[in-house]
Amino acid sequence: MLTWANRFNIFCFLDSNGYDDPASGFEFLLAAGEKRSLKLQPKTAFEQLRQFNATPSWLFGHIGYEFKNEVEELPASKVPHIDFGIGFFFEPEHLIRFSNGILFIESSTQKPTDIFQQISAIQSMPMAAHLPICLQPVITRSAYLQAIAALKEHIRQGVCYEINFCQHFEAKDASLDPVQIYLALIRKSANPFGALYKLNGKYCLCASPERYLRKEGKVIISQPIKGTTSRNAEDAVADAHQRRHLAASIKDRSENVMIVDLVRNDLSKICEEGSVHVEELFGIYSFPQVHQMISTIKGTMKKELNWIDALGATFPMGSMTGAPKKRVMELIDKYETQARGLFSGTLGYITPQGDFDFNVVIRSIFYDEASGNISCAAGGGITFKSEPEDEYEESLLKAAAPIQLLQNG
Repeated sequence: MLTWANRFNIFCFLDSNGYDDPASGFEFLLAAGEKRSLKLQPKTAFEQLRQFNATPSWLFGHIGYEFKNEVEELPASKVPHIDFGIGFFFEPEHLIRFSNGILFIESSTQKPTDIFQQISAIQSMPMAAHLPICLQPVITRSAYLQAIAALKEHIRQGVCYEINFCQHFEAKDASLDPVQIYLALIRKSANPFGALYKLNGKYCLCASPERYLRKEGKVIISQPIKGTTSRNAEDAVADAHQRRHLAASIKDRSENVMIVDLVRNDLSKICEEGSVHVEELFGIYSFPQVHQMISTIKGTMKKELNWIDALGATFPMGSMTGAPKKRVMELIDKYETQARGLFSGTLGYITPQGDFDFNVVIRSIFYDEASGNISCAAGGGITFKSEPEDEYEESLLKAAAPIQLLQNG
């Protein structure tokens, strides 16, 4: 199916990877081809989105981290290694949904039976080996530790309380098969907000565990992640100990509750008064590579508002910025080595009824077919109690799955 989708210049595959999440409503969605599309431009993005959204339809696409400059007046002093633009949405020519064991195919140009036959006729091919690709850190370990020390000094001075700091890894002049690498990535690290996204030769291979924002009916939900520890696949007792250690960690609870407060404040801008509440605080969830601390915040969205208003009130997500949000975004721009691009942005969809679901683009590989550039990034929340060496190791842990996958060929 993904091989079939890859014949189009644009497609978006969203995959729950078998996680039992009643809020998702599907096992996977595949949108391919474009009936109409919108590439967001700086300074006019919100106006463009409102015009594009005037006709109710299925929409798929992304918002990049630099969309923050549309929400706040912020500098943009750096460029990303792979540039997807600040945002792009499209109404698909073909839509394939799999839900409750039933496959639905919709198309504006072909018979659904013809599409099914085209997909069925594609022969499954064994994964071809590629040359080992070594992603190199853009920042040295020493420079990373110095940056953390500087950020902790900002925290000590009261400039901010928590800041998400990321390091970037990249390679050049590489060649890979995005479909096969995505399938290998989710075999290694299957997470509930996986995605394979192609935008005119640029690919995002995403194995994200985090939901940014979802609306179904009147209810809007956000599930920020703050708090991570490694898994121990060889020793169940040690693995359970790691899980308990995360649940009891004062440092991780401190990070998590600060972001929960930020998200509550963001959601209160678009929700009915008194409806925003924390449904779960400090929940511990296990994924193939890591245990994570996740909290769930819900509210009743004001009926006159839509997904564009929700983005304006909450983007970028607090788990990838920190608090207070505007000031830490300025510090991120100052201390990180390059712009984030699609990393820590979001991929998702909007239904004709106005419901939507967006992930957080983390644990991802970015690939530009034309240039051969590849990148990924990872980081974590920095607080006054953060140990620079521990933060460095945590960032490597989060980036381990894509780095090892590419290096092993």
